Amino acid sequence: MPRITKPERSSTPKAKSQPVTENGPASEVLTLSEAAAYLRFPEADILRLVDEQGLPARRLGDDWRFSRSAIQQWLSTPPPRESKEAQLAVAGAWKHDPYVEAELEEILKRRGRSTEDGE
Repeated sequence: MPRITKPERSSTPKAKSQPVTENGPASEVLTLSEAAAYLRFPEADILRLVDEQGLPARRLGDDWRFSRSAIQQWLSTPPPRESKEAQLAVAGAWKHDPYVEAELEEILKRRGRSTEDGE
């Protein structure tokens, strides 16, 4: 009677398969819904982040695509200073500028106003 043996197990581990989405295996490129799921945020808010905070994305026709690594880099980068804070920083830098008054007078003169108008 022939002897039946089990095949030997390979000592090298098998590569883990990537999860499968409706369009095939998950990849580096995400759709809007996949990016929303990845960031755990509603799709409408993801698009707002693209517009307002520079979340990296590309529009292809009516669809959006996101790079997983670009999202990770975006998340690890500190947000830019708020615009009001940036304006105050610039204004503070002008505080002791000896030429600010002369520049303001020149601007008002070009606009047809004078500093005596109180405007």
